[in-house]
Amino acid sequence: MAAVIQKIVTSGQFSLDGGTWDVDNNVWLVGDDAEVIVIDAPHDADAILDAIDGRTVLAIILTHGHNDHINAAVELGRATGAQVWFPPEDRMLWDAEHDTPPEQELHSGATFEVGGTTLRAIPTPGHSPGSTSLYAPDLGAVFTGDTLFNGGPGATGRSYSDFPTIIESIRERLLTLPDETVVHTGHGDDTTVGAEAPHLQEWITRGS
Repeated sequence: MAAVIQKIVTSGQFSLDGGTWDVDNNVWLVGDDAEVIVIDAPHDADAILDAIDGRTVLAIILTHGHNDHINAAVELGRATGAQVWFPPEDRMLWDAEHDTPPEQELHSGATFEVGGTTLRAIPTPGHSPGSTSLYAPDLGAVFTGDTLFNGGPGATGRSYSDFPTIIESIRERLLTLPDETVVHTGHGDDTTVGAEAPHLQEWITRGS
């Protein structure tokens, strides 16, 4: 069986800068009947484990350090035996949530093999300093965390974020992918590179 993409949604809270918001987060599983990679680990380790359904977890990859993407990561790692990969530029966000460090640093160009396909880490900072997207060309897919959504860039009005940086990341690293590439986001619905690309100037005009 070739690798497929599976989505589950978990619910919880996002907290930063003294505010707290109720959120629904997407968790992405990429793999086959035997093995899987988990992209982001929010809120509910048991729900993610149910979706893993006994498969071997090769890695838990976190797109960035906001608590609503990482707060179940340590528990999920312990339950599966998989190592957590995390962008070191976001370590201050990790340390605000967890007492133990992530096992592996996620750097630009890192590749992960699962079910006959490859995911490659692409740095897409702006929403946070370490925000990272994962590109799977064989699947025609990119997992963008909170960098690019259906309708525009992720929020940049909070600590450690920067609007010009996220625009540069989207323009130079994501909108250069093939138009048919499906964008699997950290929240909400999918989109495609081709659907979002025509709106870049609108986002720049609108600002953060």
